[in-house]
Amino acid sequence: MEGGPARASIPSGHAQKQAQHGADPAAYNLPMDLQVTLEEHPLLDAACFAVSLEAPLSEVPSPDWLLALLSLEAEAPLERSEEVRAATRDLLRHGGYKPTGRGKPASEYLVRAVGEGKLGSINLVVDACNVASLHSGVPISIVDTDLATAPLGIGIASEGTRYVFNAGGQEIDASGLLCLSDADGPCANAVKDAQRTKTHPGTTNALVVVWGSVAHEGRAAQTAAWYRELLERAGVQTADVATK
Repeated sequence: MEGGPARASIPSGHAQKQAQHGADPAAYNLPMDLQVTLEEHPLLDAACFAVSLEAPLSEVPSPDWLLALLSLEAEAPLERSEEVRAATRDLLRHGGYKPTGRGKPASEYLVRAVGEGKLGSINLVVDACNVASLHSGVPISIVDTDLATAPLGIGIASEGTRYVFNAGGQEIDASGLLCLSDADGPCANAVKDAQRTKTHPGTTNALVVVWGSVAHEGRAAQTAAWYRELLERAGVQTADVATK
């Protein structure tokens, strides 16, 4: 690991202030009008922030110290638990969706993939996402904001909602599932993000949504803060996103 082994931590001091209050979007080359509308939901405790890279994502490799955290045994400031797993499933179940089998939360897939040694590096933003989600137990979505069309909002998808989630053209039935959507339909959720707005080698701007539950109030904010610390340590800029 860079600079020798070190225990990861929730941001403190200046870093914690920046994670809590965000930087000036203008200074970070982020869209000034980026905001997310939240539909009323009794169980959702979401945290959102924006990411901005000075170079295309393909030109910003993941550092060794970050990849070392993609381990079930790595020390981390947050620890997944059965209680968080159950609360996440309850969150997704609220609108009628069944978070089981292939439709289970992405955070559960991560634990299995890492445990079986099947998760490799994807790109810096996704690798940091996977680290934060793996250890917190909270699912996280990433959307390339240059591929999305405003307005952006979070709400339960209507019956019959389907979209392609991978390059192979496979679809997910998102009926009753809490989703982030843009003007063209669902972009992401706690299970599978839409292929059309995923990060790619040329990505320079992204929106992150941490799908927390009120059953563990504050965990989404802690997860987002640690994710932001990981990105900023790697030289990536982050800023708060307005929600309403």
